[in-house]
Amino acid sequence: MVGETYDDRQARAQGESGHRLVPHTADVRIEAWGTTRENCLVEAVHGMVDCFADVSAVRPTAVQRAQLSGNCDDDLLAALLDEVVYRLEVPGQVPVDVELETETPGSAVDVRLAVADLSAVEITGAVPKAVSWHELHIEPGPYGWTCAVTIDV
Repeated sequence: MVGETYDDRQARAQGESGHRLVPHTADVRIEAWGTTRENCLVEAVHGMVDCFADVSAVRPTAVQRAQLSGNCDDDLLAALLDEVVYRLEVPGQVPVDVELETETPGSAVDVRLAVADLSAVEITGAVPKAVSWHELHIEPGPYGWTCAVTIDV
């Protein structure tokens, strides 16, 4: 990815998953990576949560399920993060953990979000309001999958 550090490249080369927040004017830019598409998507959710909350001491109180699909992997990334925004805004839940499964590559994704009430979480930044399609992408690369997305706060 553009602007990655030597440590980021090393981590990816060793098969590690991760994410980072990148400075962006008035919004939040998330870059994530993983050995599989699903790992990368999970890291994108963790990055989104990390941009506004500290969930390290919070236990989930429920598990919410969803099945997401799209015409392409970019659609899937946007749908997953839109699901997180919906959970924040409507039932007031924040993901503490997330698991994804697909039956076959390129098929719909079964999502399990372990959630906690937003009121139980330490808020550290602006809560996400929307997912921007501008420069949103997810793709395979030499060390697995990478994605980048801008979150409107």
